[in-house]
Amino acid sequence: MAINQDDMLEFHWLMDMLETVEVGLIVLDAEFRVHVWNGFMENHSGVTASRIKDQNLFDFFPDLPEPWLRRKVKSVRMLKTRAFTTWEQRPYLFHFRNTRPITGTAPYMYQNLTISPLTSADGEVRMVCLMVYNVTDMAGGKLALEQANEQLLRLSETDRLTGLLNRGTWESLLQADYERCRRYGNDSVLVMFDIDHFKSVNDTYGHVAGDEVIRRTSDVLRSNLRHADLAGRYGGEEFAIVLPETTVDGAVALCERIRQTIESSPVDTGTARIRYTISLGVAPITDDTETPTQWIERADAALYEAKEGGRNQTCVTDVPSRAE
Repeated sequence: MAINQDDMLEFHWLMDMLETVEVGLIVLDAEFRVHVWNGFMENHSGVTASRIKDQNLFDFFPDLPEPWLRRKVKSVRMLKTRAFTTWEQRPYLFHFRNTRPITGTAPYMYQNLTISPLTSADGEVRMVCLMVYNVTDMAGGKLALEQANEQLLRLSETDRLTGLLNRGTWESLLQADYERCRRYGNDSVLVMFDIDHFKSVNDTYGHVAGDEVIRRTSDVLRSNLRHADLAGRYGGEEFAIVLPETTVDGAVALCERIRQTIESSPVDTGTARIRYTISLGVAPITDDTETPTQWIERADAALYEAKEGGRNQTCVTDVPSRAE
């Protein structure tokens, strides 16, 4: 049967579209042999259509998630309906290099995937088509926005100088820990401490050096805490720590470790070596701790006792222990 010119033209532009469309097109049979491999797939994989045609897809790309893809294709063939996956569910099917100029720092090409059944004249699904979409720009933009939002959230919750929780955020978490302890009877200890004679540090060495002392103190504090502990800059040279699930003895041991580390490691500003100490007050939560404010006041009272007792020491507030 002769093929007229219109049919040839239609076939030509269909093939041209298949080869130039910015979507990966792959047609697979039931054995995952490749029957169509368009220009997008050639360009990004480095594998030509003539080389991969009639070959098993997994033989050429052993790093593909074979069990997952087989399950997806099986479902499409059985249900005769499309399946979709986004880059958020699975960042990519094929590990292609990112070639997008806008998101050139992305580690790979982010991809959405559509798997479509191709039904024969008898109604049977003998082939499936994989459509691979390059969504790197969209994914990169969303990830960058999420990263920026996370950074803004961290900045709103942390103290700029020390990187510790700021006072507002720390007080909110103190309130939550207080409520938890009141409800379930858990142990928790509050520590308040500050830098001894800090005004003299500023007056003698300047505020830049004073900032270095505060940063050094926060670094020592952070390096001695567990993940669950809550440390904040309460104000100026004063710091606060909530130690959940901690006994008084455990809190005192931690305080002494921090105190001794600071006492034995001066801050070197380049022009001076500044030796300094800290004083600490410890207050466990008790049955008669009526408010978070009262808890802070008891830790502050213990801190005041440490100051009055000569500084550079840890004192525990004199309160009754929790009932058994």
